[in-house]
Amino acid sequence: MNRIVFVISLTLISSIAAHFSHFSSRSSIDKKYEATWESLDSRPIPKWYDEAKFGIFMHWGVYSVPAFGTEWMWKYWKDETNYPVKEFVEANYRPGFKYADFASSFTAKFFDAKKWAKIIAKSNAKYFVFTSKHHDGYTNWPSKESWNWNSVDVGPHKDIVGALANAIRKDTDMKFCLYYSLYEWFNPQYLQNKKDHFKSQDFVETKVLPQLFDIVMNYKPEYIWSDGDWETNSTYWRSREFLAWLYNSSPVKDSIVVNDRWGTDANCKHGDVKLCKDRFIPKEVPKFKWENAMTIDEKSWGFRANAPLSDYLTIEELIETLVKTVSLGGNLLMNIAPNMDGVIPPIYEERLEQIGDWLKINGDAIFKTKVWKYQNDPKNPNTWYTSKENAVYAIVLKWPKGSTLQLQHPKISKHTEVTMLGLSKKLKFQALDKDQGVTVSLSDIGFDELPCTWAWVFQLTNLVNRR
Repeated sequence: MNRIVFVISLTLISSIAAHFSHFSSRSSIDKKYEATWESLDSRPIPKWYDEAKFGIFMHWGVYSVPAFGTEWMWKYWKDETNYPVKEFVEANYRPGFKYADFASSFTAKFFDAKKWAKIIAKSNAKYFVFTSKHHDGYTNWPSKESWNWNSVDVGPHKDIVGALANAIRKDTDMKFCLYYSLYEWFNPQYLQNKKDHFKSQDFVETKVLPQLFDIVMNYKPEYIWSDGDWETNSTYWRSREFLAWLYNSSPVKDSIVVNDRWGTDANCKHGDVKLCKDRFIPKEVPKFKWENAMTIDEKSWGFRANAPLSDYLTIEELIETLVKTVSLGGNLLMNIAPNMDGVIPPIYEERLEQIGDWLKINGDAIFKTKVWKYQNDPKNPNTWYTSKENAVYAIVLKWPKGSTLQLQHPKISKHTEVTMLGLSKKLKFQALDKDQGVTVSLSDIGFDELPCTWAWVFQLTNLVNRR
């Protein structure tokens, strides 16, 4: 380790020590978490996250300029592992054109943080996760460790993270959260560390840790969505030391949530929220809190200028994904992607508004709910369950054929009532023979009375087996 890196390392260690010293002077009722997975995993997940159930993800950066392939286009282009990307660049840009040259066109000329906040809030989501830095290393805030490769020095000439943090907090009730990629595809320091089998940590100590401290201290995100950890373990990334500081002494220590992408030894094992993989949906309720991070555009997290309509999930598919995810105990994090000019494309805006309209009527069956003892109904596989206090919610994704809805799992009592969310009248029902569930009559519901167009929620109260 050279002298400069050594001095910086000492500075970082001193900084961490100073934070811990400040923490130790506080009330003894505060718990101090040690930099071990056993200790860190003993911290309860802040209540807000499990109650939220639904968040919006956003990928936006220099990759939004070519808007071709995926947000990984630079990696595919430079490694020559994706010939369509290589051919696209050669056909549309001058010889010698480099990925960095895209940055000057990333002007975000129509970017309006307040307008974005308003559009995103229409979804009725409870938290918003924005990409502070992706694998290309470009930061959407004025990072000192990314000189001339950040949104203030080149491109928009704006602190995008700061503008969004202010707008989201001021104009919505959503939690503001940040995505951060630990590794960078072509950072010389990282590549040298990798070449040395990660025996040295120059990249972590001079870039990763300073940037993580920076975004926490300046923007106070309530969820750090880490990524890019998969080439080495948490020891190299110094993840445990950072998380101990985050949980003990940071300005967000009481509300902060983190995922599991902190090293190869952490994935699906450690962290507050387990992702396990993108678009993760387990077959049964796991023993941990999990999140389904997915995209409306099935083939990319970033904006694609040539994406056909068929690649975008329909509102029916999105509601089904939300319902299944929540029924199985997870949170849904749904990704959208603005274009290079800072415009949220109409297809995304429409999906946000559609799912928001559905949640206005049916939110009681999603927000602050708990997993019921059953998730899916054998008699009606298009029905998924959630529960809250004295109610069980049967969320029916497809309208039943005929004039009745048959459900096997609910066991009614003499005090049971059945209603449809968004409809004021009580519905007629009767128990099936031999305690085999319940039949709900639909004959009294006129087509013009249906409160929504997609997926209907039946609320059943005072069931014998409500808990």
